[in-house]
Amino acid sequence: MANVYFDHNSTTALKPQVLETMMPYMTNQHGNPASQHSYGRNAHEAIEQARRQVAQAVGAQANQIIFTASGTEANNFAITGIASNLDQAQLLTSSIEHPCVSNPVKAMQYRGWQANRIKVNDNCELDMQDLQTQLAVPTNLVSVMLANNETGAIQDIEKVVELAATKKVLVHTDAVQALGKIKVDFTALGVHAMTVSSHKIGGPLGAGALVLNKRVDIQPLLYGGGQEKGLRSGTENIAAIVGFGAACELASQSLSDFGVHTEMLRNQLEAGLASLNAVIFGQQAKRLPNTSFFAFNNIDGETLVTALDKLGFAVASGSACSSASSEPSHVLLAMGVDADTARGAIRVSFNVDNTAVQVSEFLIALKRALQELRQMTAVAA
Repeated sequence: MANVYFDHNSTTALKPQVLETMMPYMTNQHGNPASQHSYGRNAHEAIEQARRQVAQAVGAQANQIIFTASGTEANNFAITGIASNLDQAQLLTSSIEHPCVSNPVKAMQYRGWQANRIKVNDNCELDMQDLQTQLAVPTNLVSVMLANNETGAIQDIEKVVELAATKKVLVHTDAVQALGKIKVDFTALGVHAMTVSSHKIGGPLGAGALVLNKRVDIQPLLYGGGQEKGLRSGTENIAAIVGFGAACELASQSLSDFGVHTEMLRNQLEAGLASLNAVIFGQQAKRLPNTSFFAFNNIDGETLVTALDKLGFAVASGSACSSASSEPSHVLLAMGVDADTARGAIRVSFNVDNTAVQVSEFLIALKRALQELRQMTAVAA
């Protein structure tokens, strides 16, 4: 039986080169980066090297990188930390944000902030007219993800920045899904803050970063020994940070190959899906090359994911970070998809290690799973 992983948007395997780079900091090199002896200085320099590598990968300066333990922490840090240093006003997010953006915004409402969501169209693209209308209300922060984790739709962040600038509003973007799949350039985007994460690009779990414009005031989430320029206290996870830096360097080197290869696989997949009468979400939008999100009429997504897993293919039902919920995808609902269709959605996300043969085998398995589920449904009826 096949044993194929098609869920790279949720997490990726640790690259062997990254593990090799990390190993000394998990075995021999155990200095605290704050210590002044040689062990500490070596640890400190390893972190600074990783900071330079992350900065290079995202078009930023090294002193703009603040390491965190995850993308979730970095998003919470951005929303809560930036808003807390501003007058209470409106916080705007897109209606398709990951819960680690939408939930901290919701929490800020309990502290007196207003919060509203920007609409998207049926291709998962931000409604710029709605953004412009909502900016008429005093606003202090807008957060729009660069690429959606479910549909793969890429947003026009430069346009968001342009509109926000007319009202002198700060802009944050969650670029976790974009890094390693498309070019990400903090400076070119013009945003004030940006979130990235390690485990989406072949790096280890437990490392993320907030990229921050030096002119933006932000309050720490964690207070203590003053690590990360006093903005994120706590002794650094040196091995994970070193791995994050190495993964960024490798991702930058393979970016073009990733795009060409995974888009070829996605096109092959979606040609097969069309022959099976699938509904493919956001297909007309500019998308991440590796991502396809689709559904079949009268087929439950979680049931189909389980059936495919038994046939040796790991795919996702919506967003992995929201998979504990039986509710339909909030992204699809925001796009105007009806709830029954949204409950059927599954996501396939490729990496460079996947092959055309695997896609062909997946389509065969998918056809079989659909036939079996429809037969069970007919018998039950």
